[in-house]
Amino acid sequence: MATKARSVPTGEFESKCLELLEEVAESGKPLVVTKEGRPVAKVVPFKRPRPLLGSVVWETDIVSPIDEAWDAES
Repeated sequence: MATKARSVPTGEFESKCLELLEEVAESGKPLVVTKEGRPVAKVVPFKRPRPLLGSVVWETDIVSPIDEAWDAES
């Protein structure tokens, strides 16, 4: 279930930017910046991507024919 993001006007975001960024990082909850009541930006916490080391499987020969009959039309 998604939680509603907190919203702040641009003036407040401008004056408290570093504090609000720290809040997003600590809480993990997004922050929507609004201008005249309309959303203009969304600040979300940074998530490190999963490392790819060890995630690739090496196959020896992927181009030689196999000893199995198959039909490309089916």
